[in-house]
Amino acid sequence: MSLRKRVSKNVPKKASRAVEVIIPDKLYFRIGEVASLCRLPAYVLRFWETEFPQLRPVKSSTGQRMYRKRDVESVVRIKKLLYEDGFTIAGARVQLREESKSDRTQTALPFPMTPAINVAHFRNELQQILHILSARH
Repeated sequence: MSLRKRVSKNVPKKASRAVEVIIPDKLYFRIGEVASLCRLPAYVLRFWETEFPQLRPVKSSTGQRMYRKRDVESVVRIKKLLYEDGFTIAGARVQLREESKSDRTQTALPFPMTPAINVAHFRNELQQILHILSARH
């Protein structure tokens, strides 16, 4: 069973779907703002909240959904996976999970494999410092 939808090569893609979304520099966005930014109906965003655990906007004291910039970026990524790349909802969920796993893997620190200063030289430097400090008292 494939989690990816087969897309016919003869079907032209709409040019409006490939437009890059420019996210303003704000702390919070209301659902209507996100819907107009991403060119999606608000009901689609509410549905995606039930399908994608990454998409969890906070709610204000009045119950209004408040999307953070990270949430808007997730919406843009989900839209690309579903509408442009042809993933099913289940396939997009798996893809996002895999991407988040690869983001969490820690890269090795760039420590040199051979010590830059050998221990004997380092010990000698410390003894000289100790000699200077002890001479002052």
